Amino acid sequence: MDLARRLAPLLPFYYGWVVIAVAFVTMGVAVSARTAFSLLLPPLLDEFGWERGMVAGAFSFGFLVSAVLSPFVGQAVDRNGPRIVIGMGVALMATGLFLAPMISAPWHFYGTLGVLVGVGANLMGFTVQSLYLPNWFIRRRAMAIGFAFAGVGAGAVVLLPWFQLGIDRDGWRAACQAMGLLVLVVVGPLALLVHRRPEDIGLLPDGTRHVTGPGGTRRTSHVVDP
Repeated sequence: MDLARRLAPLLPFYYGWVVIAVAFVTMGVAVSARTAFSLLLPPLLDEFGWERGMVAGAFSFGFLVSAVLSPFVGQAVDRNGPRIVIGMGVALMATGLFLAPMISAPWHFYGTLGVLVGVGANLMGFTVQSLYLPNWFIRRRAMAIGFAFAGVGAGAVVLLPWFQLGIDRDGWRAACQAMGLLVLVVVGPLALLVHRRPEDIGLLPDGTRHVTGPGGTRRTSHVVDP
């Protein structure tokens, strides 16, 4: 049985808040792993002696590739649902971070920390989250999505200092591997709890119950105050 469908009836609160919590963590990890690029810049310049503009260009190149792919990402969510797309993002980002320690040439750098990490972040970030989160809430939609997107700030506060500490203590290669492991171990399993809409697991937005209408038909009630 689907994990979400099994878990939802056991909770004392609406399952949509679990989806929001998963989005909070996913956004925090994915966006922080992407923006941690700036912390890698000094050690990479010191080790390889590349030009600063060439190194910084990998970050921009990753954003460019992500921008080109964004319409196709939306189609993938429509066709396959967010769980598979987020899972692909986890795989791409983790692969990029695990391969980053093997960098020895600029194109390795562009391919791993630029494209793989950048595209992976796109598959877990704002583009994907904004396509399915609104389905889970109607009355409290703005508040719920605000909580989910607050994960970006929380991730920056918690993960970026941790990543910098790893660079200072163990080197940038070990820090990349640690971040890749975090993406794989934390975000990967959480993606299994995600669904496109509450109806997929027998629920309604906001946890609203069915209301019987005229003629015995069943309709959904979104009345805030009867």
